[in-house]
Amino acid sequence: MASTSLRRAALAGAALASVFLLAACAPGTSPAESYAGEPEVEHVVAEDEEGAAEEESHAVEGETSAVWLQQGGQLAITTWGSSTCPVVGTDIRVVEPRGEGNTVEIVTKEYAEDQVCTMDFVPYTTVFWTPLDVTTTEPLTVRIQGEEIEVPIK
Repeated sequence: MASTSLRRAALAGAALASVFLLAACAPGTSPAESYAGEPEVEHVVAEDEEGAAEEESHAVEGETSAVWLQQGGQLAITTWGSSTCPVVGTDIRVVEPRGEGNTVEIVTKEYAEDQVCTMDFVPYTTVFWTPLDVTTTEPLTVRIQGEEIEVPIK
């Protein structure tokens, strides 16, 4: 009987450990990293009408953009603004899961009203792990500060 109780306790312990391990593998909602500048992404090279190669870039300087990184494992959001008060993503929330809209919302850092911010205009990037409830096989809508950005299929 002692061996049956011991086996049950071991199985229960293994099941509990599995739950904790699986929970640890789920990506969090906090940023993986944040930094001044734009992310390094692979640029698509296409041929123009005459057959000459030209780079295609989806990001436009001065506009908020979002791109997949790490084969879709991460999502980089680049904003433009003050270097001393950058628009920094603090949290990513799934608004509509895959198959129902594939939409996320980025919560941003708030600054005090009396915060002094420089009048320069620089890029700032926040990188998030891709939430489990969205997919790279559908266009992803990213909502940030009243804007909606569509990230194409990976």
